[in-house]
Amino acid sequence: MEKQIYIKKGNDEMELFSFEKLKNSLQFTGASKDVVETIIDDIQPVIYDGMSSNKIYKKAFALLKNYNKVCASRYSLKRALFDLGPTGFPFERLVGALLKEKGYKTKVSIILDGACVTHEIDVLAEKNGNVYAIECKFHSDAKGSSNVRVPLYINSRFLDIQEQWNNNSKNETHLKQGWLVTNTRFSEDAINYAKCVGLTLLSWDYPKNHGLKANIDSMALYPVTTLTTLTKREKHQLIEKDVVLVKELLNASNKMKNIGISEKRIHRVLEEVKKLCYLTQQNT
Repeated sequence: MEKQIYIKKGNDEMELFSFEKLKNSLQFTGASKDVVETIIDDIQPVIYDGMSSNKIYKKAFALLKNYNKVCASRYSLKRALFDLGPTGFPFERLVGALLKEKGYKTKVSIILDGACVTHEIDVLAEKNGNVYAIECKFHSDAKGSSNVRVPLYINSRFLDIQEQWNNNSKNETHLKQGWLVTNTRFSEDAINYAKCVGLTLLSWDYPKNHGLKANIDSMALYPVTTLTTLTKREKHQLIEKDVVLVKELLNASNKMKNIGISEKRIHRVLEEVKKLCYLTQQNT
């Protein structure tokens, strides 16, 4: 019988380590069976009780990057979302892009009047005559999560806006629902409250199989922070120039030149972008 090993997760909780879970996450990137098995064989001897999940991730990422940089980009998605900070605006842009891909008309950072006060809405989305007010809660590390107080607050804001919007005869659309999106997780109470009041929640892995990760992967809407061919500094320089998504780099050669990236490296970056988007299409 294999010895049970407990590792420390990003939120400091201890969890039984599963090689099967690691194997599945590596396979999901599109890495070959042989590459996955080689990485598992290399990591198995160095896992120990109390080891952080971050150390295991870094080890697996480094090994995967040696074999396939595009697969490594997909594997880094969760960390790449944290790297979008420190402000929440790039994350709002990402959420807006996801909704746009699903057929919504979207606006980011909108000021709306409520019945009582004005509110800044992170993303306003409209489809088939219905409007949705979306609040984005960005966390720059895995310890951040949204407890029940967050949806309580968001729902009260939504109800204030909804009353004003739907009572305004000039509006030809109906403000139907509030949404709350985060790059980490919701507490059980937060989920139960949202279900009760009809607030839509979207987090890294909620709803199951339809969370943020699943949506980003299925539509290849990766943030530029996933790329292995750019430095951390270059990624943030591009974000400052409003280039948030990997796909946007296909038409942003001038912006890459402007921050000092050579023609040769621009070619390498674009090759990774094309392969990343193509690999995702092949796996969905």
